[in-house]
Amino acid sequence: MDVNLNRRPVPKPDMISNPCAACSVRDMSICSVLNGDELREIASIATTLEFSPHDPIIDEGEPAEFLFNVTGGTVRLYKLLPDGRRQITGFLCNGDFMGIAVNQNYAYSAEAVDRVKVCRFARNRLETLLDKYPHLEKRMLGMASNELIQAQDQMMMLGRKTAKEKIVTFLLSLSQRQVKVGGKASPVALPMSRTDIADYLGLTTETVSRTFSLLKRDHAIRIEEGGMISLPDIDSLQQVADGY
Repeated sequence: MDVNLNRRPVPKPDMISNPCAACSVRDMSICSVLNGDELREIASIATTLEFSPHDPIIDEGEPAEFLFNVTGGTVRLYKLLPDGRRQITGFLCNGDFMGIAVNQNYAYSAEAVDRVKVCRFARNRLETLLDKYPHLEKRMLGMASNELIQAQDQMMMLGRKTAKEKIVTFLLSLSQRQVKVGGKASPVALPMSRTDIADYLGLTTETVSRTFSLLKRDHAIRIEEGGMISLPDIDSLQQVADGY
């Protein structure tokens, strides 16, 4: 796959003086532990940016100068293999944080799946706030720990589950995310392509399409307009995901 790492959009800052005041995901983000005065302080170092579908947000190997909080849309994370193939390692949505780096460079690339909105923080300025507010640092560490758990779950899914179990597990994870942000468990939004799902789950695009068709035939899911997937019986789907 030919991925142009040199293309870079010119996102326009949102001209809102206090982006936190209008943020619908504040309770799920790193900002959830901050009070009014602290929120105003973190808002003063935040820049809100918007990206169109397929726009790169960060590139693997670049200096990790910024951190990002996703406040709208879906982001795909991926790594490029030595032979040029792409391995999607995850999808981020409202409230998720990205850009945490062990060293001075980003360990993965990120690009917009659909229209994405983020709050961007300069690393050095955010680190100053972390020193000032230990509860903010604790919140960030908790989110990083959750990211590690998700990576471990992903490894188990890739190694142990069948194609059907992988796809059902993926759909249920999207459902759980929607509930977490105050939405309904069903239907789930599926903005990513079948190819994206295949890359993420370690399957072929043909296998993903065939499995969706089988799930639809068995009335386990309903494919709705606008990329929505209805999950009529979540308990039954959970049994499928668990291998029963």
